[in-house]
Amino acid sequence: MKYNKAFKYRILPNKEQEILIQKTFGCTRFVYNKILGRALEIYEQEGVNKIITPATLWY
Repeated sequence: MKYNKAFKYRILPNKEQEILIQKTFGCTRFVYNKILGRALEIYEQEGVNKIITPATLWY
């Protein structure tokens, strides 16, 4: 019989680590929104869905 296991972790970062975590998620959100915006722009222009990667954003 197969069982599923789950683990919960709680992190308690200090102030410096908390700032770094916030910066990391902020950058991730920025890149995600850029990719989403570019994909929408291409779809509106060409009518096809294209896969956009972070490497193709700054060409």
